[in-house]
Amino acid sequence: MSHGLRMKNSAHPGGFIKSAIIEPLGLTVTDAAHVLGVTRPALSALLNERSHLSPDMALRMEKAFGASMDTLMRMQNSYDIAQARKREKEIKVQPFEGRTNHRPS
Repeated sequence: MSHGLRMKNSAHPGGFIKSAIIEPLGLTVTDAAHVLGVTRPALSALLNERSHLSPDMALRMEKAFGASMDTLMRMQNSYDIAQARKREKEIKVQPFEGRTNHRPS
């Protein structure tokens, strides 16, 4: 089964938000966190790519800065897929070949 083209180096949405929104607006992390109604540590972890972008945070970005929530969440999904693909060889699962002997109880 072919998986077609894969994105191996998808950008983390936190880095994008930092370079395309926060920095161009001249906001500090503290100021941006205040605008978004989140804690500074939570925003800092996202901007420094140490945490995932949650749907809640994506919606806050959309409301505050006009960044599309859908686009930001697609970025997170693409990033997550690329990270899983990097670990593909570590995941040992054989293709399903038919019925198993296990029956639900």
